Amino acid sequence: MCRNRPETTIGEVVTLLSADLSRVVLHRWAVDGRETGAAVYLDPFGDGGERTWPYVRWTSEEREIGFPATELVPSWTADAPPGAWLEVEIQARTAGGALTKWYVMGRWAETGADVHRTSLPGQGDDDGDVAVDTFVAARPVVAYRLRATLYGEGGRVRSMSVMASAVAAHPGPPAASAASRVPIELDVPRRSQKLHDGHFPQWDGGGASWCSPASLTMVLDYWGRGPAPADLAWVPADDPCPAVDHAARDMYDHSYQGTGNWPFGVAYAGRYGLEGFVTRLRSLAEVERFIVAGVPVITSQSFREHELPGSGYSTGGHIMVVTGFTRDGDVIANDPAAPADAGVRRVYPRAAFEHVWLRATGSGGIAHVVHPPDIPLPTSEGNW
Repeated sequence: MCRNRPETTIGEVVTLLSADLSRVVLHRWAVDGRETGAAVYLDPFGDGGERTWPYVRWTSEEREIGFPATELVPSWTADAPPGAWLEVEIQARTAGGALTKWYVMGRWAETGADVHRTSLPGQGDDDGDVAVDTFVAARPVVAYRLRATLYGEGGRVRSMSVMASAVAAHPGPPAASAASRVPIELDVPRRSQKLHDGHFPQWDGGGASWCSPASLTMVLDYWGRGPAPADLAWVPADDPCPAVDHAARDMYDHSYQGTGNWPFGVAYAGRYGLEGFVTRLRSLAEVERFIVAGVPVITSQSFREHELPGSGYSTGGHIMVVTGFTRDGDVIANDPAAPADAGVRRVYPRAAFEHVWLRATGSGGIAHVVHPPDIPLPTSEGNW
């Protein structure tokens, strides 16, 4: 869930995704403004002391969302090899017209050679706070700006997205969507996170914790992408799937102390030439459109065992890959929580899956979409 290393540049297109599960808007920008300078950074997880970094910065124009939003989630694809790293920030405008401060939404690099990849807690004020990868507004926001700063040399930003959504405080149950009744299943490789139990405690130890790396690795394998064998040489020879360990290492958020940071997952896939974003989908009918287009969808959900028949476990948050639908419209998923690869393919009842995925007390329909640039996505009403 290799490339040439160009000189430091900011990418040509930025995408804004906005959704409240009923109204959506998509903005694209041509990036035409540049600011350069130098700044001192002290890596809170390093021991090398302060370091001065040259940077190039792009700041978007202010964009209206189209409705009062309560959450903003950015995502990006970029190159930030050793010698470079990226900081992403958001500033919002409240419904009352006031501008918030700039909130840091992530500090990201491909490896830990120079800085440690991290979210930034402790930014809360009267306007909102950052919960790992999500800006949570204290009062609704109606517009925002995005800022990307590339530090060092050899980096490049290829795409940026921000998903804005209105999350109801006391939502009713989501309405079930109709199934197409046409069976379809994508041949996505199956990877169990459980086979990595106890691996590399410094990156949250595999097992129950590596659902996101396992899911991103499955989708990368499906697209024929991923790290080269030489990049996996540090993983023990008896490891069941070294690519999962690689993804866990290079998705790990040192502040969150886990591998489930949503934009870090998309950024990891982007290292291998894939386009991608985090958004909210409004129904399984929308997921079916991706599957028909040949694009698997990575979903985030939480549930108790009885709420998702066939799961055999409860979770406060879990990532899996939707790979198809049965003739009855039930969901075919590669669920990495299986004890072995052979049990990863699951069929979950459509209504139950849709409920635990869409409800606002869970993820509210959060999905990761990653795909090669030459693979077109289905038509959208605005949330992708």
